[in-house]
Amino acid sequence: MTKKIKFLWLITLLFFSFNGLAQIQGNVLDINKQPIEFVTVVLKKAVDSTFVTYTRTDSDGFYSLKSKTIGTFLLSFSSLGYAKKEQNIVVTDVSKTIKINITLQEEIVSLDEVVVRAELDITQKKDTITFNAKAFAQGNEEVVEDLLKKIPGLTVESDGTIKVGNQEVEKVMIEGDDFFERGYKLLTKNMPAQPIDKIELLQNYSNNRLLKGIEESERVALNLKLSDDAKRIWFGNMTIGYDAFANEDRYHIKGNLMNFGKKNKYYFLSNANNIGFDATGDINHLIRPIRFNEPASLGDNQSITSLINLAVNTPNFKRSRITFNNAEMASLNAIFNPTEKLKIKTLGFLNWDELDFFRNRVDNVSVNGLDFTNTEDYQLQNKKRIGFGKVDLIYNLSKTKMLEATSKYQNANFSSASDLVFNNQSTVENLNNPVELFDQKITFTNKFKENKVLLLTGRFIDETAPQNYSVNQFFFNDLFPNTTANNVNQNLVQKMTFAGIEAHLLDRKENKNLFEFKIGNTFRKDNLNSQFSLLENNTEISEPIGYQNNLSYSVNDLYLTTKYQYSLNKVKFIGNLSVHQLFNRLEQNNQSSSQQPFFINPSLGIDYKINGNNRIRTSYAHNRTNATVLNVYNDFVLTGFRNFNSGAGDFNQLDASAFLLSYQLGNWSDRFFANTTFSYTKNHNFFSTNTIINQNFTQEEAIIIKDREAFDTKASFDYFLKKLSSNIKINLGFTQSEFKNVVNNSELREVSSINYEYGIEFRSAFDSFFDFNIGTKWLNNEIKTTVTNEFTDNVSFLDLNFYVNDKFNMDLQTERYFFGNLQSDNTYYFLDFNARYTIKENKLTLMLSGKNLFNTDTFRNFTISDIGNSTTEYRLLPRYVLLKMEYRF
Repeated sequence: MTKKIKFLWLITLLFFSFNGLAQIQGNVLDINKQPIEFVTVVLKKAVDSTFVTYTRTDSDGFYSLKSKTIGTFLLSFSSLGYAKKEQNIVVTDVSKTIKINITLQEEIVSLDEVVVRAELDITQKKDTITFNAKAFAQGNEEVVEDLLKKIPGLTVESDGTIKVGNQEVEKVMIEGDDFFERGYKLLTKNMPAQPIDKIELLQNYSNNRLLKGIEESERVALNLKLSDDAKRIWFGNMTIGYDAFANEDRYHIKGNLMNFGKKNKYYFLSNANNIGFDATGDINHLIRPIRFNEPASLGDNQSITSLINLAVNTPNFKRSRITFNNAEMASLNAIFNPTEKLKIKTLGFLNWDELDFFRNRVDNVSVNGLDFTNTEDYQLQNKKRIGFGKVDLIYNLSKTKMLEATSKYQNANFSSASDLVFNNQSTVENLNNPVELFDQKITFTNKFKENKVLLLTGRFIDETAPQNYSVNQFFFNDLFPNTTANNVNQNLVQKMTFAGIEAHLLDRKENKNLFEFKIGNTFRKDNLNSQFSLLENNTEISEPIGYQNNLSYSVNDLYLTTKYQYSLNKVKFIGNLSVHQLFNRLEQNNQSSSQQPFFINPSLGIDYKINGNNRIRTSYAHNRTNATVLNVYNDFVLTGFRNFNSGAGDFNQLDASAFLLSYQLGNWSDRFFANTTFSYTKNHNFFSTNTIINQNFTQEEAIIIKDREAFDTKASFDYFLKKLSSNIKINLGFTQSEFKNVVNNSELREVSSINYEYGIEFRSAFDSFFDFNIGTKWLNNEIKTTVTNEFTDNVSFLDLNFYVNDKFNMDLQTERYFFGNLQSDNTYYFLDFNARYTIKENKLTLMLSGKNLFNTDTFRNFTISDIGNSTTEYRLLPRYVLLKMEYRF
C-alpha cells in the first residue's frame, strides 16, 4: 500500500515540475505615489474577456500574477474609491517576467452596490453576495453539490451538509423559491450543475418576508439563479451507469426533469443505485425540518423516539463503503402561482431501499470483578418504504399581512431482519415498524406597523409508530427460571398527539433595540403500550410481571417568554425570561397521578463587535426541562435481543446551567478567519442508569443523580495563502465530561470521558490543469473509571484533480485509516477515481467511476466504554468500476 501512495505523490511532483508560468507583476500607486492596498487585479483574455486569474495588492501596493499561455491579455485594476483602469499586455514567452506599474485616480462611489472581488465575479449588494458560477466551475461538476464545493467560503461536508464558515445554510432555493427546506440535500445531490448561472448567498435571512429587518437573524441561505436558456423551458438529464468490469451487477441510474417558469416551477427527479450512494441525505430533515428559537417554529421539536432500532453504527468511517443497498427514489415537486397573492407548493416523495450490513464483533467486559467476552457474527437487512406528501399554501392578504398553511402526511414502513450468531448460538431477530404521521400548521403574520409584527401560530401533529419485535432464542434463564420458553416476542405501540397555539410579538425600536413577547399553550399526550411474551415455539406461555407497560402521559405547558435586546454602541445585551406552568398527568399500572410544576428559565447574553474583524459573544442560561415519556415509564421494555430498559417511573424535572464564550477573528470571506468557542455545562441533576450486566443480558433502569459537568472547546482557523494560491484549514477540539452510574448494584461510579480532535487540511487553487487537497485528522478518546481505556484513530486523505482540457478531466481520491489499539490489521488504504469526457458540449458526456480500487474487503476498528472495549470488523463493498453516460436535453 505504501508504494501506491508514493506513486501518487510522484505523479503530483511531476505535474508541478512541468507547470511553466509567465510572471506579471508590479506596483499600484495613487497620484501622490503612495501604495494602494487591496486593489483587485484581474487578468482576462483580450479577445473575449474570458477570466484567467486574479490577485490583490499587498500593503506595499505590490501584485503578482501568473499565466501559463502566451497571447494578448487585458489587465484590469479596480478598488473602492478609485477609478477602474485597464491595460493591454502581450505575453510572448512564459519564462519571462513582465513588470507593469499603475497609477489610479480617486473616484466617489455609491455604496448601494459594492464589488467585493470583481476578479472572481463576486458582487455584494446589502445582505446578498452573488457568485458567478462560471468563474468557479472547472468542468468536472455533475450535480449542484459539486459546484458549491468550489465556491469560496462554502464548505460541503461528507454527508452533504452545506456550511458558510461554521454555520449550516437554512435552505437552497431555485430562482427565489424553496422546494425542500432543510431537506436541501435532495436537491444538491441530484440536480445537475450545468444550468446554474449565479449563486446568491443571502445573509441575515428571514424565512418570513415580513420579518426581514425586524427579527434578529444570523441565518444564511442559498439561491440558485439559472442561465437564461434554462428558464421557462423543459430540460433535464439522464445518467446511466453500469459495472461492466466485475462479476457483480452494480448500477447507478438517475434522472432530472425541470421547468422553472416565472409563475410555475416543476422539478421531478429519480435515483436508483446499489453502490451505497445516499441520494436523499437525512430524510428527517425533509419531513421534520427543525428551527429552534425561530418565530413560528411551534412544534418543530415534537416527534416519537423509537425504543427499538436495529442498526449498525460506524464511527469515523465513510458509511457508503459498508452500505450494501438497493435504493429507488422518486420525487415530484411543483410550485404554482395562480394569482399574484397565492402561492401553492406541492411535494411528493417515494423512497424504497434495502440495506444490508455485515459485522463481526468481540466485546470484552471487565467491571466490578466481572470479566467475560461475547462474540457476535451479525448480518442485518433493513427494508424501508417511505411515502411523504406536503402542501404549502402562502396567501398574501396584503403587503403587510400573510397567511401560511402547511399540511404533511407520511406513511412509511421499516422492517429489519438479522441473522446473528451470538457466542456460537444462531439467533434471528425480526422487527416491523410502520409509521404514520399527520402534521398541520397555520401561521398568520401581521406587520401592523413599520417595525412591529404579530404572528399567530397553531399546530396539530398526530403520529403513530407500533413495533413488533421477535427473537427466536431465549437468553433470559437467569431472569425467568423454571420456564420452558425458547423464544420471545414484544408488541410495542407508541402514539403521540400534539396541539399548540402561540402569539408572538416583535417590536424593533428606533434605536435598533428589539423587544419580543411570546405567549402560548401546548399540549402533548403520549401513549406507550408494551406487551412482552415468553413463547415455547409458537405458543405464548407467559407475560412476566414487571415487563409490561400500559401508560398515558400528558403534558400541558402554559408559557410566557419575554426577550429584550439592548444595543449600546458596539455591544448588545440580550436578556431572556421564560415562564412555564406545567400540568402533568400520568396514568400507568391502573393508577393515575398529576403534578403542576411552575418554573422560570432565565438567560443573559452579550454580543460585542469590537470592530469589523473582532467579535466576542458570551451567554449564561439556567434551564429546567420536563421529563419525556421515555423517562417516566415504569416497567422494562425489550430494546434488543439481550437488552431491557426502563424509565424512572415518575414525574421529574431536570436543572442545568450553561455558559458559552466565543471569539471570532475576521469573517468567513476574509483571507484569514478564526473562530473559537468554549462551553461549560453543569447538570444539577440528570438521568443516569442502574445497570445489571450479565453475559447473556443487560437491564438498565433510569435513575436520577446529582451534579455532572462537561467542558467543550473548539477552534478553527482558515487562511488563504496568496503566494501559493492555496487555502489551509486547522481544526482543534477538546471535550471532557463527567458521568456517574451504578453497575451490578455497586456504589456510585464516577466516569470521566476525554476526547481530543485535531486536524489540518491544505487545498490548492492554482490557475493550471492540476489541483490537490490533502489533510489529516486525529481523534483521541479516553475513558476513566477505576481503570483507564483509551485509543487514537487517524484519517488522512489526498485528492488530485486534473483538468486536461475543456473535454476531459479526472479526479483521484485516496484515503488512509488508522485505528488505534489494534495489534494487527489496523491500517487501511482506499483509492477512488472519476473521469469525464465530453463528446458533445451540454449534450453527451461519458464518465468512468471506480471505487475501492485496492479491493479492501473488510476493516476493523476499536471502541471503548466505561465497562470494557470492543473490536468490530465490517464487510466492505467490493471494487467496482462504473461506465456511465449522461445525456442532457
